[in-house]
Amino acid sequence: MTDYELPCERDVDQVWQRLDAVGAGLADEHELTCPHCRAARESLLALREATSVLAAEEDVPSPDLFGRIMSAVRAEVRRGSMVPLPTPEPGFVEVSEQAVAAVLRYAADTVDGVRARRCRVRADGEGAIDVELTLAVRWGIATGGAALPMVRERVTAAAAARVGLPLGRLDLVVADVYGEPE
Repeated sequence: MTDYELPCERDVDQVWQRLDAVGAGLADEHELTCPHCRAARESLLALREATSVLAAEEDVPSPDLFGRIMSAVRAEVRRGSMVPLPTPEPGFVEVSEQAVAAVLRYAADTVDGVRARRCRVRADGEGAIDVELTLAVRWGIATGGAALPMVRERVTAAAAARVGLPLGRLDLVVADVYGEPE
């Protein structure tokens, strides 16, 4: 099995290995006439050129790069509010709204033809969470069909099983359509 096979059934690795030979005028008949191999070759040549340019650069990172990265990480952690999780033990456990949103977006992404976008999570004060999940759906998937009920089912299950919180409210917003009409 190949990593990526072109429509002409040649492997991209084979095109990559033959770049220099084709450039030196040693192309076979297929390489001379195939539009798929030609397009792949042009892309691979551009990639090789860009890689060479980047490899030749001797940029030295600024002395404060590490500090700037860590400041951004700390700011990202501080940005999200915390959601209390139920625990049978004394004390409390909290998880960030961002972590809960990541779990719920992943659950929505498992539905064929659906891509999760923004996810807003808020504790409802009664031991559950309210969620607004913005989605993009593939062209041809009816919003009233099986896709949105499947998203609702998987997000609800993930909130309970993966996060440990029931959903108080789940609002699904279809904000975009992707793909081409057939």
